[in-house]
Amino acid sequence: MSQLQGNETKLRDDIAKLAKSIFDRGLTFGSSGNISVRLEEGWLMTPTGSTMGEIDPARISKLDGQGNHLSGDPPTKETFLHIAMYEERPPTGAVVHLHSTHSVAVSCLGDIDPNNVLPPITAYYVMKIGKLPLIPYFPPGDLDLARAVREMASDHHAVLLANHGPVVAGKSLRDAVYATEELEETAKLFLMLRNSQTRFLTEDQVANLHEKFPS
Repeated sequence: MSQLQGNETKLRDDIAKLAKSIFDRGLTFGSSGNISVRLEEGWLMTPTGSTMGEIDPARISKLDGQGNHLSGDPPTKETFLHIAMYEERPPTGAVVHLHSTHSVAVSCLGDIDPNNVLPPITAYYVMKIGKLPLIPYFPPGDLDLARAVREMASDHHAVLLANHGPVVAGKSLRDAVYATEELEETAKLFLMLRNSQTRFLTEDQVANLHEKFPS
């Protein structure tokens, strides 16, 4: 059975369980970060102002296919980021947005390549993220941010918001969470290696991974 046909109660429980895991491991903090999952006709989204460490499955926001709030607490203020990903990437089953420390730190650097922020340090980063474009800075809630994300979303399932954090789409909730975690670990490695002569994967090695493990 596909995620879209899955039991909504289980999806709510999975969101709460994975959100708590993310919070407990310090990948987000306070009331930052949000998660969404696609339903047959709409989405489930973590509520605005909520902490990922204490998500109540019953209070998770439910939206219809036009983004209208149907039930639960009001959804995250960054709903527009999630919807932009879903609409530009039809296979998307879930979206994760975090303010994870190392990814945010990288997004603040002045000498990164905006077309592909992180180099191919590991095979798993290439397999789970591929290329990571940087979205220019916009104030929180600015609808121009959604437009900028839309421009990149059709070609990239993960983007990094400047001075803000990553937005990652996946075919399932776990795919999106695992890819976000891989991005954060790679950002950490990148910062650790910045003052060292580093051997990255070659273009041939990256191409080979894309051939063997198409996204």
